[in-house]
Amino acid sequence: MKKKLWILPVLIGILLIGGAVGLVVYNMYESNAAFEKSQDVMTELKQLIPDPSPANAAASPSTEPPSDDLFAPYEEPTTQPPSEMRSISVNGEEYCGYITLPQLGLELPVMSGWSYERLKTSPCRYSGTVEGRDIIIAAHNYNSHFGRIKELSQGDEIWFTTADGMQYFYRVDYTENVDGYDVDQMLSGGSSDWDMTLFTCTLSGQSRVTVRASFEETEE
Repeated sequence: MKKKLWILPVLIGILLIGGAVGLVVYNMYESNAAFEKSQDVMTELKQLIPDPSPANAAASPSTEPPSDDLFAPYEEPTTQPPSEMRSISVNGEEYCGYITLPQLGLELPVMSGWSYERLKTSPCRYSGTVEGRDIIIAAHNYNSHFGRIKELSQGDEIWFTTADGMQYFYRVDYTENVDGYDVDQMLSGGSSDWDMTLFTCTLSGQSRVTVRASFEETEE
C-alpha cells in the first residue's frame, strides 16, 4: 500500500503541469485572435484616414476631467469618458486613430472609448486627447498588443495618427510600474511632465507597466 502512495503526488504534478500548459495555449490563442481582429480594423482604418501629415501646432490642455478610477479598464465600466477626438466607425465601433510602435514592430488601432470586451480587440483610449497632450491608452498584455511595452527604452519612438490624418510623434521618457490602485501616480504630471501614457497590467495583475512619452515637434 505504501508503495502506491507516490502515485498521488505524481498525478497532482501532472495535473498542475497540464493546467499551466493549457493556460499558456489559451493565452496564445487569445493573443493571436486579438492580433487578427486589430489588423482587420487597421486595414479599414488606413483606407478611411487621410494620408498622415505631422502635427506641430501647440495645443491647449484638455478640459476633460480625469476618471475617478483609472484602472477600471479591467472591470466592466458603467460610463464612458466624453471623447474630444474625431472618430471613425469600423464594424460598429468608434476609433480615434492608430498607434505605431516602430521598435516593437506593432501598428494597432485605438478605440475612442473602452470596455473589457473592446480591449480584446484593440488598445483603447482611456482618457485625455493628443491635442491636450494628456492622452492615456490602455491595452491587454497580449504580446500582439501591449505585452511588450516594457521593452521600450528612453528615446524610442511612438507615433499616433488621428482619425483626421494628423500624425503626432513622441519619444519615450521612461517606463515604470505603477501599483494597480495608485490612481494619483498614474495621473500625476499629465500635460506637464508627459504627453502620452501607455499602460497594461502585469502578469500578476497587481501593477501596471506604464510608459511615459513626450510630444516631439517635427519639421514641416
